[in-house]
Amino acid sequence: MSANTGVREARRRRTRRALLDAALAQLEERSLGSLGLREVARAAGVAPTAFYRHFRGMDELGITLVEEALASLHTTVRGVLASTGDAERRGDAAVRLVAELVRSRPGHVRFLVRERHGGVTAVREAIAGQLDAFAAEIGAALAADPAGADWPAADVAMLSRLLVDHMFMTASACLTASLRGEDWSAVISTARGQLRLIHLGRLHWQP
Repeated sequence: MSANTGVREARRRRTRRALLDAALAQLEERSLGSLGLREVARAAGVAPTAFYRHFRGMDELGITLVEEALASLHTTVRGVLASTGDAERRGDAAVRLVAELVRSRPGHVRFLVRERHGGVTAVREAIAGQLDAFAAEIGAALAADPAGADWPAADVAMLSRLLVDHMFMTASACLTASLRGEDWSAVISTARGQLRLIHLGRLHWQP
């Protein structure tokens, strides 16, 4: 790669990052459907035409934000699922993972919470797709566990989806506490207790 090519690539990455960051800042109080690309470009300090060098439209920018927030977590989630220890330890690890996501990427989490049932179809479907992938990974781990060896696939899918929804709900609760300036200890304690309750219910479930 020539020096000029390297400089252009670095500039391209900075512009792309500036557009994503500008969108996140604008989305603190707004939905994606109400935000125009010209507003994002202006906030990023670039011309509207420059926007199209990176994204085909606001839908694609939104999908990129979804992937930034969630796609990189799949490896970590699989690691938690494969870890040794009892269900309570794995549950604690899952709650810590969610809390760290909120701490490190609050803008992304706020975006996910708002857009999960938002008006931009492509983004709503991208979020659903990521959550479905997490549910499938959790379902595979549950099916391989002796405690669920004789469970019908529909029951495994129901439990895995419940766990995914619980993690999303926990992220939303952590974000709300953060925005209010509140301590997260109550949210974390509740999330852990709910997971223990789910686990106990699993042990006594009759497929």
